[in-house]
Amino acid sequence: MMREYTKRSGVPMLLVDYRVAPEHPHPTPVDDCYAALCWLANSASELDVDPKRIAVMGESAGGGLAAGVALMARDRGGPALAQQLLIYAMLDDRTVGPDPQLPPEYLVFGYDDNQTGWGALLGAAWRGDDVSPYAAPARATDLSGLPETYVDVGDLDILRDENIEYARRLMAAGIPTELHVVPGLPHGFEMAAPDAAATQRVMAHRLRRLKRL
Repeated sequence: MMREYTKRSGVPMLLVDYRVAPEHPHPTPVDDCYAALCWLANSASELDVDPKRIAVMGESAGGGLAAGVALMARDRGGPALAQQLLIYAMLDDRTVGPDPQLPPEYLVFGYDDNQTGWGALLGAAWRGDDVSPYAAPARATDLSGLPETYVDVGDLDILRDENIEYARRLMAAGIPTELHVVPGLPHGFEMAAPDAAATQRVMAHRLRRLKRL
């Protein structure tokens, strides 16, 4: 996907090989991603990168990490971000379902998958009172000061509602936010059906946002 985005947008990308749970639970994954962001910003002149046009982007668990990195960058005084692109992001460890509106046969990524992922990342802290917003960005009480944001999610995705709510809260905090909820699409739709008309429409939106950089 990163090669495709780069080829079609002309925007170079840095793909972070972050360490993953359960061998490396929170905060290692988000710390790795934040360290990569800092390295990129600090190496901007060497890499011919404009430090004013750096964005973070991720899908699913990577989308949650991108949102967590944006919160870290705000709270730690940088690096400054031009935007964040959150693709059907895992944002809230409290999504356990089931949602009667979502037929089980369409759930490419199901509630068991979601619980396994959050349990691996958070261990005994999962769904507790002290989950860090850098792990589960929906836990953040203050979304002000974040970069402008793009969000897309299919309406057959168990992460639909948490993505909609995060976008709503960003807008309420005064963050310019673009949200797309696409009918008939499940989690990971662009990999399952790359040539579908709906997929191509969503890809065009993502590429448009990347080209703004």
